[in-house]
Amino acid sequence: MTVRSEPAGVPPPLSLIEALRADGPVILCGHARPDGDSIGSVMAMAAALRALGRPVRTICSDPAPAAFHVFPGMEALEITRDVDATGATVVVMESGALSRTGITGLERAAVVVNIDHHLGNSGYGTVTWFDETAAACVEMVGEAIDALGVPWSTAIATYLYLGLLTDTGGFRHSHISARSFDLARRSVIAGADPVAIGQVAFDSFSLARVRLIGALLHGMQLDADGRLAVLTLTPEVHVTAGSTPDETEGIINMPFTAQEIRAVCLLRSDEPGLTRVSLRSKGTVDVRSVAQQFGGGGHFNASGFTTTDGLDEVRAALLPLMRAAIQ
Repeated sequence: MTVRSEPAGVPPPLSLIEALRADGPVILCGHARPDGDSIGSVMAMAAALRALGRPVRTICSDPAPAAFHVFPGMEALEITRDVDATGATVVVMESGALSRTGITGLERAAVVVNIDHHLGNSGYGTVTWFDETAAACVEMVGEAIDALGVPWSTAIATYLYLGLLTDTGGFRHSHISARSFDLARRSVIAGADPVAIGQVAFDSFSLARVRLIGALLHGMQLDADGRLAVLTLTPEVHVTAGSTPDETEGIINMPFTAQEIRAVCLLRSDEPGLTRVSLRSKGTVDVRSVAQQFGGGGHFNASGFTTTDGLDEVRAALLPLMRAAIQ
């Protein structure tokens, strides 16, 4: 693992801090099918804004991973696909477009705050703060909380550490910097339990998920002289494993335990009418440029896209591009 020197980063703009400090209700949300960074960013910011006395709602279009429900305040996370945001300040975490939240009605907000670290963000907010150097959105959230003058409570620290741990793949992804480890250090000092959070994030899954991993690895195809692993997730695989679509977080990284694998594609058709593709890689294999050719985006080593094209059609178009990226 290469740890980069401290990136310059992009500090939170004054307009963002003013929007977070203003009066009135706040609605916080992340992207659909939330991961640890989305949940961590939303819940850490919610705790900070509540400390300032602002009335806060936390919403998401899909449930969080079941294991995360042990964390403080998760009972307040509302699952909805439509909201009346009229007159509210809406804060959207790590969503390249407002539609990425899977929630309608957000556009009626008085102010939309867009906080993201993924290339390809459309800059849709009334206030947009974008920092591609951040290893996780929680790095930005931690800086915003500091700018607000709110001390890190145990709850804030727990969610910041959760987001960082999961979005860096357990401190293995290329965007990690000294800034990342400073956030981890401060989180632990403020009360985050790294062992407990790590166990929840990586070792608290259902037996159905374990069966799902087995089924996906059993059906794994190798390409590019064994350097590319292709995983395919269909509704039939879920039926066989007894699993559900919200039990797939992090599964794409499993083939990387084989040192020969340089990149992984996860193609999934477990939602009607959609094919979702996640791409991961090691080292100099640029999967972001591949995802961009399908209208997606993300990071150099972690990207993805969604399309209405069928599974076979997507696979046929994708694999030559992945072979080229690896070579």
